[in-house]
Parts: sequence; C-alpha cells; structure tokens
Amino acid sequence: MNYITRFAPSPTGFLHVGNLRTAIFNYVMAKKSGGQFILRLDDTDKVRSTEQFSDQIKRDLEWLGFEWDRCEKQSNRISLYEYAAQSLKESGYLYECFETPEELEFKRRKQLSMGRPPVYDRSSINLSTKEKLRLRSEKHGYWRFKLDQSRVEWQDGILGSVSVDSGSVSDPVLIRADGQFLYTLASVVDDIEFRINYVIRGSDHVTNTATQIQLLTKLGSSLPFFAHHSLLIGVKGEPLSKRMNNLSLKELRTIGLEPEAIFIFMAGLGSQNPPVPEITIEEVFKYFNLSKFGTTPTKFDSNILSLFSQKCLMRLSFDEIEKELNDLKIPIDIQLDFWDMAKENISKRSDLHDLWCLCVDGIEPSILAEDRDFIFLCKQLMPGYPRDKNSWIDWTNAIKSESNRSGKSLFLPLRKALTGQSSGPDMKKLFPLMQKIRL
Repeated sequence: MNYITRFAPSPTGFLHVGNLRTAIFNYVMAKKSGGQFILRLDDTDKVRSTEQFSDQIKRDLEWLGFEWDRCEKQSNRISLYEYAAQSLKESGYLYECFETPEELEFKRRKQLSMGRPPVYDRSSINLSTKEKLRLRSEKHGYWRFKLDQSRVEWQDGILGSVSVDSGSVSDPVLIRADGQFLYTLASVVDDIEFRINYVIRGSDHVTNTATQIQLLTKLGSSLPFFAHHSLLIGVKGEPLSKRMNNLSLKELRTIGLEPEAIFIFMAGLGSQNPPVPEITIEEVFKYFNLSKFGTTPTKFDSNILSLFSQKCLMRLSFDEIEKELNDLKIPIDIQLDFWDMAKENISKRSDLHDLWCLCVDGIEPSILAEDRDFIFLCKQLMPGYPRDKNSWIDWTNAIKSESNRSGKSLFLPLRKALTGQSSGPDMKKLFPLMQKIRL
C-alpha cells in the first residue's frame, strides 16, 4: 500500500528531537511504500507562529535529507475549516459555549470535590436562543464538538488494540472565542483533503485520536491507519521539553553533529533493533518496521547521540569528506594521508581545522622542567621536513639510542612537546604531516 503521511509541526519554536522522531517515522513509512510525505505547518496561532520558525523548520529538515511532496500552511486554509465548522453546526455536533476560564475552573473543582471526573457538563447545549443572544452581546462564544459518549476502538500500528471511552472525555473546543481554529478540527479537515491514510504521532495523542475518529466520521470521511510511538524521556526519566533549546535541531547542527547520524539514531531509538553507526540511510528505509517499536517511554541521551555521530563520521569515505579538505586548502597530494590520520581523532568536522592548523602552524609545546634536556636532545635528532611514513619510527629509534628513555617516558613527553596534548592521533601518521614544529 502507498502510504500518504504528514508531519505537522507548529512554527512556534525550533524543531525538537521529539518532533523529529515523529517526522522520521512518517517520512520513512511514506517513502519506503512509494507514497507521499506532506509537510504541514500548523500556524493557526497568529500570536506565536512566525516565519522565522517556519523557515528554520524547513532548513533543519532539508539538512537531514527530507524531501516533501507538498508543503502547506494552515493559515492559508481557513476557508476550508469554516466550511467544515458550518457543516458540524448545522448537524448539531458543534455547539456554542460562553463560560469564562474562571467559571470552567469552578465547575472542575466542584466535580472533583464530589468525586466525579472533571468532564464538561454540556450546560451550554440547553441555552435558549434568547439566552444565547444575551450572552453574545456580552462576550464572544467558543465552540465545542459534541462527542458520542461511546467507546472508540482501533488497531494501532504500535500500541496494538486501543480502546478509549469518550464518555470520560470533555467535549473538545474546536474554535476559540477569538475565532482561532484549534488543532483538532484543522488537522482532521487537512487529513481528509490531503487523503492522509496513515497518521503516526506520539502516544500523548491517543485520546485526541479517539476524538478525531469521531470527527472524521461526522464529516463523512473514511479512517486512516493510526500508530502512536512512545515519548522520549531524559536519562533520569524526566520529560523532554520542546523548549529545551539544547535538544533542538538547530543546536545539534550548530555543535556539529552529523545529519545522517542523527537520522539513523532517531529512526532506531526505541526499536527492538537499536541503532548502530554501521547502518546506512538506505538500510534504515529497508528494515524500518513500526511493529518493532516498544510502548514504554524511550530514553534519549544526547551524549550517546554525540558518540554515535562521531562513529558515523569516522567511517566516512575520502570522497565524502573531500570537500572539507579542499575548503581547508590542504594540498591534494597529502589529503588522503591527512584524512587517514584525522578520522579517528575528530568528533565533528570542524575538528579538521584544528588538526590542520597543528600541521601547518605547530603549537606551543608543553614541556615539564625535568624533560627539557630530553626534548633538546630530541630536537637535535629530529629529521627535517618533508618526512615520510618511516620518519617517526626512525626518529624515536635514534632517540632511544642516544638517551636512557623508552616506552611511556619517551613517547609521552615527546607527544606533549609536539602537540601540547597527552593523547591524540597516531604519531606515525601525524608526524610526517607536521610542517612546523615549535621546539
């Protein structure tokens, strides 16, 4: 079956790893089935939605390799929501309410004190025409969808058999007093018009799905398949807030994580087949299966993602990194040797710059007082530039012969003198590339 899916972020903030997981699930299911992937920007909140966030969301998705078949903004589709709302009003499934937030809170507290669930009492349904006219002269009304108080059931692509008692849920508000169409109505109207046949989203939408199934039915639509993936939590079990900017795609891009690594990692997180850095994007599409994902909250560790990105970077071929080497103006004849040295010693592509600077500019040596005479001897024995793959072994053998040092007492102070660090690249590979040494 060719699945038509959609990813529907609200452009009220930066794209977050939790949102990204939903995007990937929808994208992979659509593309591997030969279907369509639709990007829909849910921007009906005129106060919080901005073009800046809309543009950033699209840039982040493009950076990760997403290609959509259609991009829509809900703000351009208001007339469709108005038409659907009018149809629901005429059929009696959308009714006007006038309670203030304070009045609703009072009702909620009263129900709780009586041991009842805080479900809206539908008192507005019984208002007479005269009462409605009087209330409209005082305030703007808002509109609720009248649920059938029955049990809604469906077979979920991840959760399995799901059943929700709509009698335990308040009739949802579909239109606010200021006229704004809320997610539930706008999303359903769009899903019908876009012919969405698979809705994949977080498990926090389960109750909302039961409501939307009723709404789809009242609007005369067939039902799509549904799948609700687990939510991401932190390493200590804490919820991940979309306002944690350090977990936004914009920030992950800024710190230099590999886009392919992020995609692969997030596509497998929570699956029976956990992500491994050796897998390719093509294999993600080939083996992705919603039924392999668990239902319990999934832990997300940004440190593990960083290590995953580093391992993915290490396995890049020379062709895949050649552009960065050219940008650094590394001579073509030593680019292969440089990448062979660098790839196991970088965590992000920007680290290549620091390693190349070490090669061409050298670094201030780190020398302990007790090692000064030893390093002076090393300098006297050091071969000149250019050097070859045997230069390091020949040099250190000469040092051993002329000094009483070997092993760590030789190699550690020598490395620190050359690189300023106690660990790093294989010196047999680095030393021939070092054009300037500040000993």
